[in-house]
Amino acid sequence: MTSNPLWQCSAADVVRALKAGEVSPREALDAAYARIDAVEPSIHAMPTLCPDRAYEQAMQIEADIATKAARRTDPTWLAGLPIAIKDLSDVSGVRTTYGSPIFADHVPTESDFLVQRLEANGAVIIGKTNTPEFGAGGHSFNAVFPTTTTPWKTDRSAGGSSGGSAAALASGEAWLATGSDYGGSLRTPASFCGVVGLRPSPGRVADGPNSVPFESVAVSGPMARTVADTALFLDAMVGRDDRDPRSWPAPDVAFFDALNTPPKTVRAAFSADLGITPIDPEVAAICQAAVSKLSDAGWLISENIPNFTGAMEAFHALRAASFAAGRGAEWADHREALKPEIIWNVERGLNQSGETLATAEQARGALVSRLQTFFETQTLLLAPTACMPPFPADWRYPEALGDAPFTDYMDWLRLPCVLSITGCPVLSLPVGITEDGLPVGLQLCGANGSEHAVLAAAAQAEAILGMLGTTPINPVSPAP
Repeated sequence: MTSNPLWQCSAADVVRALKAGEVSPREALDAAYARIDAVEPSIHAMPTLCPDRAYEQAMQIEADIATKAARRTDPTWLAGLPIAIKDLSDVSGVRTTYGSPIFADHVPTESDFLVQRLEANGAVIIGKTNTPEFGAGGHSFNAVFPTTTTPWKTDRSAGGSSGGSAAALASGEAWLATGSDYGGSLRTPASFCGVVGLRPSPGRVADGPNSVPFESVAVSGPMARTVADTALFLDAMVGRDDRDPRSWPAPDVAFFDALNTPPKTVRAAFSADLGITPIDPEVAAICQAAVSKLSDAGWLISENIPNFTGAMEAFHALRAASFAAGRGAEWADHREALKPEIIWNVERGLNQSGETLATAEQARGALVSRLQTFFETQTLLLAPTACMPPFPADWRYPEALGDAPFTDYMDWLRLPCVLSITGCPVLSLPVGITEDGLPVGLQLCGANGSEHAVLAAAAQAEAILGMLGTTPINPVSPAP
């Protein structure tokens, strides 16, 4: 371990120290809760804490460290590392609101599948991170808790819907935090907070209980400050769960170990707008500069991207159907309590025709086919994570970029949304900082199931671009 405060150390270093007995789980908890006390009032990232439950878990894991030597070499075991859980996931005995006033006092008796796996793999849950209502939207505000802001400038959005997780990571409240992603919900916050977020292939991480178990777009995934820590966390998440019919077995090679074999040649294509969205000029320039550095370092980069025409229309139809299926009960019983964006999404799903949904599925299939052809010769598709830097926290969502209007609360999220429906793993990597001191992320999208390759390339890019060590930071208040 270094002489730095524990909250500044990487998750991988803290796990090594926990396994070696150099740091105890309770000492790690002390550091996490002290940091939360120091910075939480500035960013509102983690509104629900569970210290009694966490210290009880930590004491049990301390006994396991002493008696179960084999686990010390297990790459899936976190050895008592404190982590944060997004408030869309049930944690037994811990207030879980889903960001909705309907569930403001909800305390589940059972944890969801991912939480069960993480606790079995030695994670200690310190609290729940903030999210918009039912995860709807790219900005983490709701009617239950204060709005989450990015620590880079505390009057700006942390993104959403995993904004609480991203802000907690960037400010040092947690070493690892869970995210979930339908239309960029862990990638946009990663970009807005200068951390790493990986949307895995559907089925890579088991989810549930789920009223729509064959949902094919929504996934859960890891968020961390570095690519290595993201790989470490993914190893603790993956594995077959018979309760989730989509779930895959754990891979033979740990994702963390894949970082030991850098890619020999990365072939990639880059577009600042994927041909579908307006883009902030400074964001485009920062991403282009990062891509140029990668090219100078030997990456083979072209502009020959797949055609994304019609992809956003398909996304909207699929998302509407998903909201009608997943949130239809709340719409029927508590419509007056829902935010208008959810009502709009559910009603769009209920009212759209079968022909609309069939057309969307066909368009999605055609896009997947084009991506499959693309990845026959290319390693990655590269694009900005968000079309703009973090926006003012008092906005509900951006209504325009320059002279280009956005038609609804998801329209500004086109860049992550269209990659979601491909079923490909996508990682958001910090690649630069604006003149105003706000972080910018780049998406690295690989072929379905290629998380090892995506992580290895991202680790190489991280080293080339020199963004390691930019988080955690102390929250920055806006200038008066």
